[in-house]
Amino acid sequence: MTLNCIAVDDEPLALGLVCKFIEQTPFFILAGRFASAVEALREINSQNIDLIYLDIQMPDLNGIELARVIGKGPQMPRIIFTTAFAQFGLEGYKVDALDYLLKPFNYEEFLRTAMKAHAYYELINRSIPAMSVAEPEPGDDQYLFLKVEYQLVRIALDDILFFEGLRDYVKVHLKNQEKNVLSLTSLKSLEEKLSPRRFMRVHRSFIVALDKITSMTKNSVLIDKKNIAVGNQYKDAFNQFLRKWI
Repeated sequence: MTLNCIAVDDEPLALGLVCKFIEQTPFFILAGRFASAVEALREINSQNIDLIYLDIQMPDLNGIELARVIGKGPQMPRIIFTTAFAQFGLEGYKVDALDYLLKPFNYEEFLRTAMKAHAYYELINRSIPAMSVAEPEPGDDQYLFLKVEYQLVRIALDDILFFEGLRDYVKVHLKNQEKNVLSLTSLKSLEEKLSPRRFMRVHRSFIVALDKITSMTKNSVLIDKKNIAVGNQYKDAFNQFLRKWI
């Protein structure tokens, strides 16, 4: 499998180096080189581009802004950021970047990201048909796919104790596991995906698995030794659930 790549960087030396690395990678095709994100956007919209090596700090339109314009989805090119500033790592994660390279980098470091991109596209090409066949019917709640680092991780719903919102992330607390899962998502997004028969939002920071509740009062629930308060805006719905057991 070969991937069509473009490089975007307003620094001529940095742009030349990335293009050189792309050309010497056997499974890459250099489809374009651009000194600005605006120029690159025209190419992205007119050609089939798989991968973009993208600088972040550029005039007019920076790399993060270009990534937001491109958006997400299976038909969108993946992005590998090239930056001299490590603090942009989190921003890259938020816009679904595949990886990022910290300048200055050598070919060995570049090749690591290239191999990751190649493996990603091979996995996508193999997995999408299989996943569409295995996709459960609506209401057939068996598992959940969550974005963890740069991959989708399958989590059995039966293993989930509760979800805890932490700013831009959600921590998934699992039974019989010391290490919990941290995913870049929101409780609101999860609430829309989860069955209300099995999960309930009881607080702006918590969604709980109903079958994992050890005990409860009108103001709190206990799950795995964790006492979780019921927020005021969720009390009416929670009390309706509670009345079924009183």
